[in-house]
Amino acid sequence: MSVQSENPELLKAQYRAFTRQMPMMYFILLSSTWALAMTHVSLAPVWLTIGVPSVLTFGCLLRVLFWFRTRNVTPSPEFAHAALQRTNRLAGLIAVAFTLWSFALIPYGDAYTRSHVAFYMAITVISCIFCLMYVRSAAFIVTLIVNGAFIAFFVSTAQPTFVAIAINILLVCAGMMTILLTNYRNFESMVVAKQRSDALSCENFRLANLDSLTGLANRRAFFADLEYELEKARASGNRLALGVMDLDGFKPVNDLYGHSVGDRLLIEVANRLSNTLTASTPYRLGGDEFAIIAALPPEDAQLVINANRVSARLREPYPMPEGTVHVSASMGIAVFPDLALNREQLFDRADYALYHAKKRLRGGAVLFNTDHEHQINLEARIESVLKQADLEKELSVVFQPIVDIRDGSTIGFEALARWDSPTLGKVSPASFIPIAERAGMIGSLTRPLFRKALDAAISWDAPLRLSFNLSAHDLNAADGVLAIIGIIETSGFDPKRLDLEITETAFTHDFEQVTQSVETLRRLGCGISLDDFGTGYSSLTRLHALPLTKFKIDRSFVTNLHQSPASYKIVKSLLTLSADMGLDCVIEGVETEEELEALKALGGTSVQGYLFSPPLPEEQAMEFAARTSREDSKIAV
Repeated sequence: MSVQSENPELLKAQYRAFTRQMPMMYFILLSSTWALAMTHVSLAPVWLTIGVPSVLTFGCLLRVLFWFRTRNVTPSPEFAHAALQRTNRLAGLIAVAFTLWSFALIPYGDAYTRSHVAFYMAITVISCIFCLMYVRSAAFIVTLIVNGAFIAFFVSTAQPTFVAIAINILLVCAGMMTILLTNYRNFESMVVAKQRSDALSCENFRLANLDSLTGLANRRAFFADLEYELEKARASGNRLALGVMDLDGFKPVNDLYGHSVGDRLLIEVANRLSNTLTASTPYRLGGDEFAIIAALPPEDAQLVINANRVSARLREPYPMPEGTVHVSASMGIAVFPDLALNREQLFDRADYALYHAKKRLRGGAVLFNTDHEHQINLEARIESVLKQADLEKELSVVFQPIVDIRDGSTIGFEALARWDSPTLGKVSPASFIPIAERAGMIGSLTRPLFRKALDAAISWDAPLRLSFNLSAHDLNAADGVLAIIGIIETSGFDPKRLDLEITETAFTHDFEQVTQSVETLRRLGCGISLDDFGTGYSSLTRLHALPLTKFKIDRSFVTNLHQSPASYKIVKSLLTLSADMGLDCVIEGVETEEELEALKALGGTSVQGYLFSPPLPEEQAMEFAARTSREDSKIAV
């Protein structure tokens, strides 16, 4: 007999269903009332046939007006509960009012008019029961008041017809109330089932947008939220900042300690992000890549400062049972609408800034700027021209000598790519090689360059060696390696005089496949050299697993070696490591006599750099080799 409030969703469903039924209920009630009043208008007083129905009609119209004003309201559970309680109270009052009015008309008229009153009370209450079926308590109240009075009154008349009608109405209402209870239970079950379905759907949606490892929102949620925040920023004219972040040195942690430690590290990174960020939202995009959406970011300078603070927090040591782990976090930032106008631009430009951060400011934050935009346009043009280039005709190879500084003799040459484009002119390999790698077309460059290098080297006197750089893409698939082997065998060049250089980054793609490829080339007799050794994070953990024959010390450690105690110690350690492991070591980028003297003091032997020679065309390389042969070396070093 009361409105239950335990289930908020049921309350709202009851309210919505009842508001749809309410106009029909009042239409039936008022039309039946005025029909009864008209049959009594000449028999009963005017106040009873016109006055009372008018007052009742006015009260009912007020309720209809209230419904009309709130028909589109999405009710809160509290609002729905209050409205349904009010309906309960009004149902009782309206039932009493209409019942008393009906009984007041019985003394007037004959048996036909009294039968009309009986019909009016019976049919009206039946109609109200149907219209109130979603407010069970109100339906019971109306039935008890109207039918209770109706049955008691007509049974008390002792007139057989009226008694029969009363009993019939009692049975009909009992059946209808049973049907009402059944329908209400079905309605309630339907609402509860929908609640469970919605809850399951919400949970599935939550899980679909949640990173199960870290508890952060995932890539799917990131792009949806980014689009939503962009729409808000457009509508309000505000700025929006996006940071894309990548952990530096995460893969070596996985390789050294195992994936379980790597997973715990990612969880700790996510916790630090969540605890550090106050006005921004972190996401895990996958692997060791994270993103941050910052609505209403500060000015650019402060934005970069804040981003560097986040990076500094993530750079702090991570104590683990297996040992203390150290990683850093590089971040690229782009801001809407400064240099990015849509979701794709914003993400791509933040990712481009991240690329620059990892290349030039590892462990820090870089904000995308107009210089980057110019570079993007330039790289897009280079890529477009490169895809249409006649590579066999436009690509060429130059050779930089590798010298033994003990006697000044030439050990071999490193083959270096050159591109002379009819459209762009001479393009630096530092520009077009990374673009070709990102575009997935580096293999198209490697093969013609390798053939050209071997064609030149076939005429060299033994034991001059050829060094040639291979990309990760050349080693990531078996067909790439087979193509390299095919070129070597077709050239006729002795693979034992060939050093194939690979960078550490090649092993970050598919370590097993790359290792297998390297072992295949090693079995062919090729030397395998690890290029730019010491600049990555995983060198020492990889060395024991690879069939290397030498490694090359990067120029960054050689520059001003004689003035940098740190560089001096690093080079000394790397030379000692090469000796202990039985590997040859080539030192790159020697440009001054002071650097050369320092390397001599450290025991370095094989070097290359502009101090000896820049990269040379094929004919000049042969002349250089002739002048500096081991038998007849004349260079003073």
